[in-house]
Amino acid sequence: MPDKLYQECRELIAQGRGVLEDLRMCGIETIPLAEEAELPLCPVTVAADSERLKPGIDCRPETLDEIEAEMRNCQGCALCRQRNTLVFGVGNPQAQLVLVGEAPGREEDQLGVPFVGEAGRLLDRILFAMKLSRKQVYICNVIKCRPPQNRNPSPEEIAACEPFLQRQLAAIAPRLIVTLGRIASQTLLRSQQPIGQLRGQWHEYRGLPLMPTYHPAYLLRTPSGKREVWEDMKQVMHRLREER
Repeated sequence: MPDKLYQECRELIAQGRGVLEDLRMCGIETIPLAEEAELPLCPVTVAADSERLKPGIDCRPETLDEIEAEMRNCQGCALCRQRNTLVFGVGNPQAQLVLVGEAPGREEDQLGVPFVGEAGRLLDRILFAMKLSRKQVYICNVIKCRPPQNRNPSPEEIAACEPFLQRQLAAIAPRLIVTLGRIASQTLLRSQQPIGQLRGQWHEYRGLPLMPTYHPAYLLRTPSGKREVWEDMKQVMHRLREER
């Protein structure tokens, strides 16, 4: 060791001893060592008292890109074996409003984007009437892979995919959620009530206001429901203004 470096080390050790001696004279006999640990990557921390859904305070929240990358290899249920494309979600990752549908259809399965068929075009018109666009909100489904023949997802498929939805919502941390249709509404609300009874009223999902309404595909079959959906969306617009 060079003499200069050796001398500097001796001086640092002497300074350290001096500091320790000063602490001892103040009555401090031991110094607890802080445990060094890398901040964990955690998907969501949810308090037992249904506190507002949010990332954990003491850890770095994961991003939508990280969740989607993990889902690319998901084999949690049989739907993975026949999908063409994972349909994760689209929109603003910091959106104030998240719209949650049921599952991808044929066109969504081909393109990897939710709500791109005729029902999606109707949803775009609803958003336009609300003075919103896809770039301002976030749109996703409970199920990320298309069920065969667009059938309803099974309870097992929902159970396999819902944790990813929960992580999506935690990463976005929106102010409001709109569920589109029976499956999404009953899943998030843990309810068996018909969508006709759930819609039009504010509910709560892990501390977040949630408004259930009819699915755009239902409106294509039953145009008379558009008036009720618009009443629901007016409540959403009012709540968004209040939340700002």
